Amino acid sequence: MPRWRRGTIMDTIERAMSASDGAARLLTWLSPAFPVGAFSYSHGLEYAVEAGLVSDRATLIAWIEGIVLYGAGRLDGMLLLAAHRAAADSDSSGLKETADLASAMRGSAELALESTAQGAAFLKAIGTGWPHLAAAPLLRVITHTTGLSYPVAVGAAAAVAGIAETPVLQAYLTAFCGNLVSAALRLAPIGQSDGIAALALLEPTISRQVERLRAAPFETIGAASLMVDWCSMKHETQVTRLFRS
Repeated sequence: MPRWRRGTIMDTIERAMSASDGAARLLTWLSPAFPVGAFSYSHGLEYAVEAGLVSDRATLIAWIEGIVLYGAGRLDGMLLLAAHRAAADSDSSGLKETADLASAMRGSAELALESTAQGAAFLKAIGTGWPHLAAAPLLRVITHTTGLSYPVAVGAAAAVAGIAETPVLQAYLTAFCGNLVSAALRLAPIGQSDGIAALALLEPTISRQVERLRAAPFETIGAASLMVDWCSMKHETQVTRLFRS
């Protein structure tokens, strides 16, 4: 029968409490109510709906799944992990290089705006609610980065806060998918029941992608979602628009 060493139980409880605190903070940071303006962007989905590319639950799931596996889900995930790992290692130069690279890796002007506007808004909100984190030297390294990317801001802030990379990436991709489903509800190709079903069916895809990205060499970074980029570009001249991308 195993014997507990003095302090083992308390250490386990403290680790569990720390994980719980991290999960609670992620729920706040990646909530639709967190002031980054995520509700303003559809990631090209608005034009995809107008063009008939997304018209029901099945096509919406296929569209989002493609983005998670091959588009911004893959790109943002790798950038988030790189930023998190650099910050966790106190590698300020590596973090700055990741931030600079991220600012150049977007397929259209609107997709770039979507990422950089949210990145700046995220750090501003962190400074308001958690000034001790915003004052950390590692976050100050990227505060004035031109075109700071949203996943870099989230990854770096989470590392400074001591939140492990896996739940951060899982929560980030889940929130990203949730925002696209929310956009689809407002664009009306699906109803609320289909929206909930879509999120449930996307869960395994998100979990598998998290594990793939954690093991992927950073040298393989990139995205291949040409139809999303095309829809984003077409959205720039779309006559009637609800969203900024």
